[in-house]
Amino acid sequence: MAGYKETPRQKMISMMYLVLYALLALNVSKEVLNAFLVVNQSMVNTNESLTEKVASTYDRFQQQYMLQPEKVGPNWEKAKALRNQTDAFLTYLDHIKMRLVEVTQQEDSATVIKKYYRDTLVPSPLNSGEMVSKKVLDLSIVPNKNRYNDPTEYLIGNEQLKNGEAYKLSKRMAVYRDSVITTMGLPDSTTKVGLITNYLGNKKIIYRNADGQKQDWETHNFYLTILAADITLINKIISETKVAEFDALNYLYSSVTEKDFKFSNITPIVYTNNTYILEGNNYEAQVIAAAYDKKTNPKVRILAGNTPITDNNVNRAQLIQGQGGIVNLKFPAGKPGEHNYTGTIEMVNPGTNEKTKYPFSFHYLVAPPSLTVAPLKMNVFYIGLENPVSITAPGFADDQIRPTISDGQLYRKDGNWVVKIDKPVPGNMVYVSATAVVNGKTVLLGKSPFRVKRVPDPAAQIAGLTNGGIDRNTFLAAGAIIPTMKDFEFDLYFVVTSYTFATIINGDWIPQNVNGNRFTPEIQKLIRNARPNQKFFFENIEAKGPDGTIRSLNPITLEIK
Repeated sequence: MAGYKETPRQKMISMMYLVLYALLALNVSKEVLNAFLVVNQSMVNTNESLTEKVASTYDRFQQQYMLQPEKVGPNWEKAKALRNQTDAFLTYLDHIKMRLVEVTQQEDSATVIKKYYRDTLVPSPLNSGEMVSKKVLDLSIVPNKNRYNDPTEYLIGNEQLKNGEAYKLSKRMAVYRDSVITTMGLPDSTTKVGLITNYLGNKKIIYRNADGQKQDWETHNFYLTILAADITLINKIISETKVAEFDALNYLYSSVTEKDFKFSNITPIVYTNNTYILEGNNYEAQVIAAAYDKKTNPKVRILAGNTPITDNNVNRAQLIQGQGGIVNLKFPAGKPGEHNYTGTIEMVNPGTNEKTKYPFSFHYLVAPPSLTVAPLKMNVFYIGLENPVSITAPGFADDQIRPTISDGQLYRKDGNWVVKIDKPVPGNMVYVSATAVVNGKTVLLGKSPFRVKRVPDPAAQIAGLTNGGIDRNTFLAAGAIIPTMKDFEFDLYFVVTSYTFATIINGDWIPQNVNGNRFTPEIQKLIRNARPNQKFFFENIEAKGPDGTIRSLNPITLEIK
């Protein structure tokens, strides 16, 4: 604080700055929040996929129960009990997510659902292939994702009393985990089932914070963590629950030997690694007679186009002999475009010993090599900055793509591609290209040009102003010239290296050359003693940018109110 007696207004301004600094110290960066949103969305997508897989297994299980109720019945009853336990636990986890949003936003459940939940089609947990409407939390539109006090109060509560919801959660996780372990006949110390909290069997698990101090599972995961992290972790627990259910269900299903099943019909399935093929390569797939004896040798007939195979066109179909219940298909990927095929798989029915044909169809897409390179913030690369870019190629995973740049640097940072150019380049253009190895050969995926520009000049400001009237106390509190970037997507800073100050007192021109951006004690004294309508001039403002160049910024003229 100042050594002189402050006015009430000056005290208020000083307090506001202290509060601002505190808020800045506690602020969670936008990049961290975005990272949580990406991970959370990945967990949501994974959970939807797991839901579909579990539903498919329940469908197959029920079909076998209907065919052989006496044989399958005991395990089917265990599967239904597992389904009920899982539904109850998942409902509880969804309740925790809603309560977290309620306490963080200080809103009731009806308001939370209306504002932050979206009607979305998700896989039905009971019927494979069926989509149902469900209200799903959209974390990206929740305003206070970086709040941690309210979530901590709800999840941890009193650390001594252990009365927060996280302690109830860990107990319910343990109960569900024990149920799955019992169903599968595994020891309680197994690591094959997740949902592990404070104990693994009889062994207590010790967690430690960054300072090495011991913590329990609840404090380690939920103490002073932001809402975005809490929601992501709950979705991870949901994922572990679904995986545990899937493993237990498959254990029950496989315990009834599938080779003894008597199927009333067979559905052919086409498996393929990829339906998007680069020109010059091959399309590969497997046609499998689902849940059928591997000793059979099925026959497949394939016909190009969308016309089903009949007695009239069967002579034009290609015959492919299979072994072990599997028929391997291989077609050259020549002409780009979509390729459609129909076919039949011929099996011997074990009940009638007669040949039976089952129709199927499939398609795949052949495309020439292509490359997509897109800057994530602007359509140019700026000198001296780390320009994030997205580099993708349809049909290729990220780790298969090998990008290069004609000038500058291209490297990975925090999981993303970044381009950095340290100096001007000839023609103000650079080129990003990429290759990939396909079947042992290096293939050029494409080449994209980008303009190279220097970072635009910032606007020099004092207390957010470049001219006009200003309150004396606001003027003094500002204390410096701040270069500000307007309508620019990147977070970057210019440093004011020098400026010329001047004012007029009793007709005399009072100048001063200053290094840096701060007001000198003499300037502060002149402002403090200034009369109303007295003008202050800040000119010849020089600033250094991230590219190392010195910029001359706009002058500032302010008048005491």
